[in-house]
Amino acid sequence: MAIIAALAMAMSLIPLTVGWFEISLGTLLIVLISLRHDTGIGIITGLIWGLLHFVLGKVYFLSVPQVIIEYVLAFSFAGFAGLVANKFKQTGQSRYIVFAVIIGAVAKYFWHFVAGVIFWSDYAWKGWGAVSYSLVINGVSCVLTAITAIIVLLVINKVAPKLFKF
Repeated sequence: MAIIAALAMAMSLIPLTVGWFEISLGTLLIVLISLRHDTGIGIITGLIWGLLHFVLGKVYFLSVPQVIIEYVLAFSFAGFAGLVANKFKQTGQSRYIVFAVIIGAVAKYFWHFVAGVIFWSDYAWKGWGAVSYSLVINGVSCVLTAITAIIVLLVINKVAPKLFKF
């Protein structure tokens, strides 16, 4: 868990942005470990990944509740990708990788959306409300992250399927 979380953190340090939107490469590792093991392991690994942001000083701190939402809840919730782990293990079907990525990315970015509405509304574009701004920023980031993770994990499943086996 700690090694995967550390790798996810290392991948987080790779700047991968498209305009205002960020692709979270570490999410694909949380999905991988969640499918390989289960939801619980995924959640714990995501939590460790979130906490590593503190260790490396990579936290955008506005308030304690904001930090809890964005670095504890959001990163932990990526581990919910493991909800389809049993089906994936039973069938090996690639569609469960897609489902896992969607679950993990949406769960993670839901909390970023909530934090955006509550804490980051001052950064909304002129004429945009907090909800619409946060939905666009976090929604597009979620979609870009999910597409990237789906492509990478499907390739991994083709060339090195043993990485998904425990």
